[in-house]
Amino acid sequence: MNAKAKPRPLHNSSDYRVAEEERRFRTVATGGTFDRLHRGHEALLSKSFEVGQKVVIGVTSDAFALKEGKRPEQRYDERVRALRAYIRRAFPSRPYEISKLDDYFGPGIASAEVEAIVVSSETAKRVELANRLRAEKGFPPLNVITVGFVLADDGKPISSTRIRSGEIDQVGRVLKGS
Repeated sequence: MNAKAKPRPLHNSSDYRVAEEERRFRTVATGGTFDRLHRGHEALLSKSFEVGQKVVIGVTSDAFALKEGKRPEQRYDERVRALRAYIRRAFPSRPYEISKLDDYFGPGIASAEVEAIVVSSETAKRVELANRLRAEKGFPPLNVITVGFVLADDGKPISSTRIRSGEIDQVGRVLKGS
């Protein structure tokens, strides 16, 4: 796959057409940088749309990404555009909103309507603090759904960093010379 190729959806849209009344939560939140959208991101989004009737997605701002030591290849608006295109293909007609994250905690903290958060194993450790901040606002704690890492062909997690370095592609294939 060349560097400009679009990643294949992890699941086709029919895989997650769970009846709305069967979804456990009215509103769930998830978030990330979403640079070079890959299968790990797709797994996070798939789980979010599977368990939530509406999904609130926080996307890290360029400034916050830099503050955290990340150097996204794509600017915020490009990442959001790619994310919207993926959601339209994989989860047509599903309600969602995208919010800019300038810190770790976006709408999941500020809104009582968010009932659950879908996180990677890497970010799950922040939920305890998020729930303390929600308690200070009088909101109930978030239910936590953790999605494990999606592994590349070499058994290591797929990540935007590995993709940017040319080690793997967006679906986890090891690239020649890596």
